[in-house]
This record gives sequence, C-alpha cells and structure tokens, in this order.
Amino acid sequence: MANRFADIAFTPGVRAVQEARGSRANYARMEQGETVNDRLGTEEAQFIAARDSFYMACVSETGWPYVQHRGGPVGFIKVLDTGTIGFADFRGNRQYVSVGNLLHDDRVSLILVDYAQRARLKLLGRARIVAPEQHELLAQLATPGYRAKAERGWLISIEAFDWNCPQHITPRFTTAQLEAATAPLEERIAELERELARQRVQASQAATSSQVL
Repeated sequence: MANRFADIAFTPGVRAVQEARGSRANYARMEQGETVNDRLGTEEAQFIAARDSFYMACVSETGWPYVQHRGGPVGFIKVLDTGTIGFADFRGNRQYVSVGNLLHDDRVSLILVDYAQRARLKLLGRARIVAPEQHELLAQLATPGYRAKAERGWLISIEAFDWNCPQHITPRFTTAQLEAATAPLEERIAELERELARQRVQASQAATSSQVL
C-alpha cells in the first residue's frame, strides 16, 4: 500500500465502515503510488523537536490500551534519524505500566499536538528501552540543564505517521507563548507609566514654582 499509515490503520473492519459511510473512495486513493508516510521528513522532524509533551498508547497483556502523557522541556523528544525518535524517561509515579506493557508488545502509538497552531501528528512505531547502563545512547537522549532524573530511555522505530485534521483542536497557549505575545504590550505600558510619572513631576515642579512666585 502506498500510504504506510493507512496500511496499518485501515484494517478490514475500518474499511468496511468507510465503505458504509461513503468515505472509502477518498481513502482508497491513498493506496496508490509510491510508499509514503513511513519516514520522517523535515516538517515532521521540526514539529517533533518543538514539542514539550505528547501522548503515548501501548497495549497490555490483557488487550487493554493504555495511554500516558509524557512531558519535558521543548526538545526533549529527539529525532535521531528519519526512522527513529527517542526520549529520556523521567522519574514519575513509578507505576511502570508502559514499561511493563512493552515486555509483552512493542507496538506504540503517539499523538503530538501543537495547540497554538492547531496541528497534530500521529505516529505508529515499535519501542525498546534504553537501560541506565547504556550511557552513550542515553546521553543522546539527555536534555542539558533539565534537572529531572532520567530512569531510562525510549527508542521508537517509526512504522508510519499521519498529519491529522486540525478540526476541533481548541487553541491553547503555554506561559512562554503568552509572555512572548504580551511582551510588547507590557513594554508599552511601562513606557506610558514612565511618561506619566515624568509629567507628574513636571506638574509638581510647575505648581511649586507658581507658589513661590
């Protein structure tokens, strides 16, 4: 199949629903041509590198999906090459659900969202753990200056990706984004306050001079 994401996600059951709902013809076009969406390009790499969080789903031994939020400073997700991403696994609540599920099934699904720009990227891949004693590899996943302790690392071999429709993504903004957007306004307010203070001083000096006269 041309589109690797469709190859994995569009199972016979999914195709049957698409057929019943009238969208199958549109998605069937994705199955033609050369294989795409199996290797990260410049756009995907830049998008991933700019994220400070994502959601990752894995599969338990009992078949239940498990979704977990992962976060860190911007850039904590590393694009190692066109087919591999990785990140340091910072110490959390020590439930180890994702780590335990990985022992049974290495398949994972990720969603990365840019709420401000209303964009999201879906990734399908196979994961493996980077042990603490793998110092050189773990160092590639480190984020200099971040104080959280990394217990291990994750490497994910990309099987497929897909850019999702921005519809229904509510715009949200980080503190840093808001600070950058409001900085010119704050500077203008400070400038006006300085000017007001200067005029008050001038008015006070003028009033004092008139009383002396």
